[in-house]
Amino acid sequence: MVCLGNICRSPLAEGIMRHRVREAGLDWHVDSAGTSGWHSGELPDQRSIFTANKNGIDITDQRARQFSRKDFEEFDRIFVMDRQNYANVLELAGTDEHRAKVQLLLGALGDERREEVPDPYYDGGFDMVFEMINEACDHHIAELTGNMQD
Repeated sequence: MVCLGNICRSPLAEGIMRHRVREAGLDWHVDSAGTSGWHSGELPDQRSIFTANKNGIDITDQRARQFSRKDFEEFDRIFVMDRQNYANVLELAGTDEHRAKVQLLLGALGDERREEVPDPYYDGGFDMVFEMINEACDHHIAELTGNMQD
């Protein structure tokens, strides 16, 4: 899960996906990062922590880190929150195999009006962002486990 600073959207996405993966009984490694290193080592934004807690998810064990080339080797899928971070991650991809791992988190939902998760840092909207990410995580788990509903 990748956003810009790894304190708002991607920590929520990591927390939601970890929660959903655990509920589904899957043994997947889920992590998050930012394309910038501005907040490395910091806790998620307090508003992300609050929103996650309100939905039964604790993300206080997370610390921001910067996305790196080694993430292409460690992860099978790299979900990004918006087109700018998508481009930033692709710049680090060394192979076609690496590039194929990268996708917009909301892209698979098929709603081109809503391909990007908006950054709530300045505008708020953490509840809306939570719901968007939650829907996308459910979709990706169903898709990756072969449990898609028609």
